[in-house]
Amino acid sequence: MAETETEREALLAAVENVADRIATEKSHLTDLDSAIGDADHGANLNRGLQAAREEVEALDDPDAQRIAKTVGTALVSEVGGASGPLYGGSVMTASAELADGVTAETSVAFAEACLEKLQDRGDAKVGDKTMVDAVTPAVHTYKKSVEEDDLPPLEALAKAVDAARRGVEFTVPLRASKGRASYLGWRSVGHQDPGATSTLFVLEELLDTAAEHLDGSTDVDATSPTIPDEEAE
Repeated sequence: MAETETEREALLAAVENVADRIATEKSHLTDLDSAIGDADHGANLNRGLQAAREEVEALDDPDAQRIAKTVGTALVSEVGGASGPLYGGSVMTASAELADGVTAETSVAFAEACLEKLQDRGDAKVGDKTMVDAVTPAVHTYKKSVEEDDLPPLEALAKAVDAARRGVEFTVPLRASKGRASYLGWRSVGHQDPGATSTLFVLEELLDTAAEHLDGSTDVDATSPTIPDEEAE
């Protein structure tokens, strides 16, 4: 019972921290989106996460799967544009992987399911200048760190965040191939992708929250490549 309660507290804190971070970064995300998109990414994602926070807080003793599904549903319902179905739909689908709670194994399965749904729904791959450029290296790094390197989840997550950060940097010199940004052609070069950026903010908050509830270190020497591979090695 105590372990379940600790997990619930951590997940509820994660939702709150992510919502707070996106609220803080709303203007920055809007500025990024103004350069290559519809200038609404920050406002839309913030609206969805504030709704998600409220709906999760109203739940009665929810488990991990229900918390994740509630967040995903709120994002689909409240976030406009492409971000709602991409963010929310991915989390909704992946929530099934948390039926037995959050462990190293289920968290890897959750991450992989999110990425698979994201790529399927958005029809995007690494190099298209989308959030996939941050999610892909993060998921592959996390999976490898847990399954092959046998690292504890906190250290694996720290490496995944570093990989996502490098993925965001990777988007800057790219020419966009998907979404509104693709209409700009070569004018999209030199701009950081807002979806990849918001993904990094979410992952950073998940790491900070995990660091408060798990044993281990987040000060790691990450080995993710500067240009992420689409397929895990």
